Amino acid sequence: MDPAGTGAAPTGTDARGSGPRLVVVSAHAADFVWRAGGAIARCAAEGGAVTVLCLSFGERGESAALWRDEGATLESVKAARAEEAAAAAETLGARIEFFDAGDYPLRPTVELEDALVARFRALAPTLLLTHAERDPYNLDHALTHELVLRARMIAQAHGLPDRSTPVLGATQVMAFEPHQPEQCGFVPDNLLDITAVFDRKQAAMKCMDGAQGHLVSYYEDLARRRGVQAVRNGAPRSVTHAEAFQQVFPHVGGIW
Repeated sequence: MDPAGTGAAPTGTDARGSGPRLVVVSAHAADFVWRAGGAIARCAAEGGAVTVLCLSFGERGESAALWRDEGATLESVKAARAEEAAAAAETLGARIEFFDAGDYPLRPTVELEDALVARFRALAPTLLLTHAERDPYNLDHALTHELVLRARMIAQAHGLPDRSTPVLGATQVMAFEPHQPEQCGFVPDNLLDITAVFDRKQAAMKCMDGAQGHLVSYYEDLARRRGVQAVRNGAPRSVTHAEAFQQVFPHVGGIW
């Protein structure tokens, strides 16, 4: 996978141009860090523009440690998760936008769908990263996958009332690795070398210590295992860490 994507893309935050554009849609405040932090850091390091669209703060289902604090409230937990996620995104070299769409459950509203369509058109990503299609342990993740595909489809339509931004092209969508891939039908077809930026991913993961610090060592180990697999599949022996992705749409190009 080229983390910056391929084809024509915009440069700058909301204007089209020639630079690579990566948009990551994360159901909760930390998902993008564990599962795509290396891709984000690599794209940014290579001169790409990266935007994380965070649908919820993970304030109910993924913040148990914060709820144990005396005097914790919904707003205090949201604020803590927003601070963690913003620090992680900055560490990786990405911008982050919060939609505050609710958590456990994340609800697919017309307003949320319209907002994603508007951001896809404004950002015109060359590549979209999001959750896998299936996750029986966290239906918010599967819902986010569907929302991304629906918003992508709608953003390609010429007849929308708002014509202030051009229609979205055939942007590729790739799913990042779920926590328990064997239960989610996740079959990776792309192993991305993140060796050169793994220290940045580690630093970003440690930003999430307050709510989900127990996951840091898990994803450090996973990156090493995927690095081993990358070498076994033809990567140079210098590759020590990788992330796994599954492509949604066919790759267009040569076979050699």
